[in-house]
Amino acid sequence: MANEMGRKASELKQRGDRLGREAVRSPWTERLARLGYLAKGVVYAVVGVLALQVAFGTGGEMTDTQGALATLAQQSWGKALLAVVAVGLVGYVLWRVVQAWMDPDGKGTDAKGLVTRASYLVSAALHASLAVAAFRLVLETGGVGSHGDQSAQSWTARLMSQPFGQALVAVVGLVIAGVGLWQMDKAWKEKFRRKLRLEAMRPPQAEWAVRISKLGILARGGVFVLLGGFLVQAALTANPQRARGLDGALETLAAQPHGAVLLAVAAAGLVAYAVYMAVEARYRRFQGAR
Repeated sequence: MANEMGRKASELKQRGDRLGREAVRSPWTERLARLGYLAKGVVYAVVGVLALQVAFGTGGEMTDTQGALATLAQQSWGKALLAVVAVGLVGYVLWRVVQAWMDPDGKGTDAKGLVTRASYLVSAALHASLAVAAFRLVLETGGVGSHGDQSAQSWTARLMSQPFGQALVAVVGLVIAGVGLWQMDKAWKEKFRRKLRLEAMRPPQAEWAVRISKLGILARGGVFVLLGGFLVQAALTANPQRARGLDGALETLAAQPHGAVLLAVAAAGLVAYAVYMAVEARYRRFQGAR
């Protein structure tokens, strides 16, 4: 019995590896991935622009990525764009799965490489839920459900209700903050340059692409640090209401002294991150897909 199960598991792995190799070699993998990066950029651009409007007192609202989808759906041209974004997000999810399974970027199988590849699966799951929300809005089968602060507080409360729940929330918060610090380190040291075909740009374009990308990744990393910090506070106080989503993080910045300036900087950073996603969509290196 054990030998039979082992044989079936081996066959499934071989079949998965074969499908993975085919996916890596397929030109459609690259096309979908590029569309995925662009779709992700559109979502962050909406979040950033709306927050910039709040900072400058010209309207807008604080929202998160799912709220950005709802905003797109409300525009006269939004359904068509949202459909493209939804397909792009599916492409991004598939690319993340390929990255985790087949490792086309050569992250390896040491501890650091496995953690990085595991993070791709987490990213795939998060963007899959975003893709589902986008399709629901396109097909008008319901709204995006709870999001932002409400969603963060809801799952934090559920996690806290489990055995060792406070400790688990604290660990999740530390991991998220750690990811944010890692992103900021990547941005500061400009490690992202290795993924981009900067030689395909004219030198002035490449210089500005690096500057804007650096600002965008720094800003997104800083937001992650804030979100992780809120979760750690929630764990330490046993109060899930302390958890915050992206919209809550932006509201917290706005509530500080000189909050309008802080909010404007953070929002501009999110728009810069959207530009970075567009740069990746056009100039990212794909070692496997052809």
